[in-house]
Amino acid sequence: MATFLYKLGRTAFRRRHLVALIWVALLALAGIGAATAPPAGSTSFAIPGTEAQRAFDLLEQRFPGAGADGATARVVFRAPDGEKVTDAGRKAAVQKTLKELSASPEVASVTDPYTTGAVSKDGTIAYTSVRYQVPGIQLEDSSRTALQDAAQDARETGLTVEIGGDALSTVPETGATEVIGVVIAAVVLVVTFGSLVAAGLPLVTALIGVGIGVSTVTALAEALDLGSTTSILASMIGLAVGIDYALFIVSRYRAELAEGASREEAAGRAVGTAGSAVVFAGLTVVIALVGLAVVNIPMLTKMGVAAAGTVVVAVLIALTMIPALLGYAGRRVKPAGAKSRLLGGGRAAGSSDRPNLGTRWARFVVRRPVVVLLLGVVGLGAAALPSASLELGLPDDGSQPVSTTQRRAYDLLSEGFGPGFNGPLMVVVDAADSSRPAAAFSAVRDTITSLPDVVSVSPAQPNKAGDTAMITVVPGSKPSSAKTEQLVHAIRDASAGITPKTGATVLVTGSTAMNIDVSQKLDDALLPYLALVVGLAFLLLIVVFRSVLVPLKAALGFLLSVLAALGAVVAVFQWGWLSGPLGVEQTGPVMSMMPIFMVGVVFGLAMDYEVFLVTRMREAHVHGEEPRRAVVTGFRHGARVVTAAAVIMIAVFSGFVGSGESMIKMIGFGLAVAVLFDAFVVRMALVPAVLALLGRRAWWLPAWLERILPDVDVEGEGLRTAQQRRPDPDADPDGKRELVGA
Repeated sequence: MATFLYKLGRTAFRRRHLVALIWVALLALAGIGAATAPPAGSTSFAIPGTEAQRAFDLLEQRFPGAGADGATARVVFRAPDGEKVTDAGRKAAVQKTLKELSASPEVASVTDPYTTGAVSKDGTIAYTSVRYQVPGIQLEDSSRTALQDAAQDARETGLTVEIGGDALSTVPETGATEVIGVVIAAVVLVVTFGSLVAAGLPLVTALIGVGIGVSTVTALAEALDLGSTTSILASMIGLAVGIDYALFIVSRYRAELAEGASREEAAGRAVGTAGSAVVFAGLTVVIALVGLAVVNIPMLTKMGVAAAGTVVVAVLIALTMIPALLGYAGRRVKPAGAKSRLLGGGRAAGSSDRPNLGTRWARFVVRRPVVVLLLGVVGLGAAALPSASLELGLPDDGSQPVSTTQRRAYDLLSEGFGPGFNGPLMVVVDAADSSRPAAAFSAVRDTITSLPDVVSVSPAQPNKAGDTAMITVVPGSKPSSAKTEQLVHAIRDASAGITPKTGATVLVTGSTAMNIDVSQKLDDALLPYLALVVGLAFLLLIVVFRSVLVPLKAALGFLLSVLAALGAVVAVFQWGWLSGPLGVEQTGPVMSMMPIFMVGVVFGLAMDYEVFLVTRMREAHVHGEEPRRAVVTGFRHGARVVTAAAVIMIAVFSGFVGSGESMIKMIGFGLAVAVLFDAFVVRMALVPAVLALLGRRAWWLPAWLERILPDVDVEGEGLRTAQQRRPDPDADPDGKRELVGA
């Protein structure tokens, strides 16, 4: 591995014009594809294997043309104090609004609240349901404007008018906070390298990689039903790992220059050693992201694959374009420890007897490993405590900020028709095998009516064939309550007794039932997913580190950091701690997909730091240092760079906390906190403490396993041996000689 990558790095350095041209051409092609592709729509939220999904599929089959995918809007009217919407003047204003709504060309239907019974018992609140011919994301701006103008015209008559539903949904946009994250990353790189040119290389290559990845996702979004948020998540992951991977290679390049290698030779060695770590680190991220397919939720699978593709691009760019750009930079990228005009100079590498901060910290930890280990575990355990109160749910209008019209419409409907009205259950009765379908429909309705916490049950609405019917059930409790979940289970349990008597099959669907099924599916998939991803990565790390205990420690440390991060998410987004400074306007259940998505992404990123930091320790140990000294050596060479990489990744993820999309905000915060815990507590404290306690046992590997494992040579031992036999003809002991044309 190291030898192949060494040759690749030297080739990319020498043929930098060709390498740069290839990547720029790929960026241009991806950009053209993204610019000419149709816009991404709202991804179809299918949950295969669940009862709610089977009911939805049956509705599409038995009720063709019902427009199940079309956008909907609920326009809610409230009369002024002391008046009713049934008063002649108010009724006229409402009906005028209905006519305005019907005039929009994309509107399929508008209901009349006075004929459908959509007026509250006290007569103060009414609503109309507006159904469109296309999904909410695909609505023309003119349709949204017409909807809002009609509501505003009604407000001018004295009515309170709010709009719920997905008709006002738009594609989430990135904001200035993401740019701030990149700016912080640039500052950290400048401080780390002391050079604008060296700092700019990781940023340039990361942005090119993200540009290619995100443009490709955008170009394929419509064809592959990728959805509008997939590209944002791909950019989040791709930008963070792209900067980090390039950072490690540039840092190793400068270290090789400081040891006297020529620039081409240093580029080859950097890609052969740090590049090997990049490959395996990237592979762990890809395994974690692609492994999301185990959950069998198409939307989650597509998000994971898209992000994994961006990571692959980041790895390839780091291995090829970084050495090419280093060739262009020439003397402007100085050896590690060389004087920097930008930061006011410094001592040459190795000229100072004062150990760096990483060395001093590692020495402190290896002297007091038990204390550091206990403090780290207790601290992460305390941060993880809120995760015991984790509540999962899918976002609806009730989770919107109170400043939005969607949330105000939600509250008005709860006030006028009860809290369960915003989460009605759709019961589908399949009587195709029943000899008396009408009797089956009646029996189902009577059974549901007798159940507790049921406010109303609509008459059965059969299809044209008369073999299937829909029954709408309004619970007495809000959609996210435990009572509503119990009602869903009660209906499903009762249906088991209906089928033998009538021959009809009863299925429960709707957003509330779908939420319950999603949560159950994710719970069932979490352990298999962990077993697959952690198991594969464990085997991969055994190959990298040639140890059993080091990968085991890495996996256990990951579990601590991800639980602590979940605890922080619960504390902020569910309990409301620090919600103001973080811009969380509305607390509520954590998104159902958040835990398993966080597990996948954080595991991959956690292994990044494990590979980069421990590989240096392994390298020192392989070259003859005793275990505790190898830990200190690893920190002396790697702590500064790993710290910079973690700060950059935290800055990039934190930039997405400013997003207006609740899912993006939550994921950005969760990943930023997880990296903080994993990099600075687990990898910087617990890892050296455990390795110090284990000593030589940390690198133990059974002899039989040693024989069958492939030798991937991440430490570059093969390179060192080859170079001892064949010294670099361009090397200069003083590190001053440059290649011609560099």
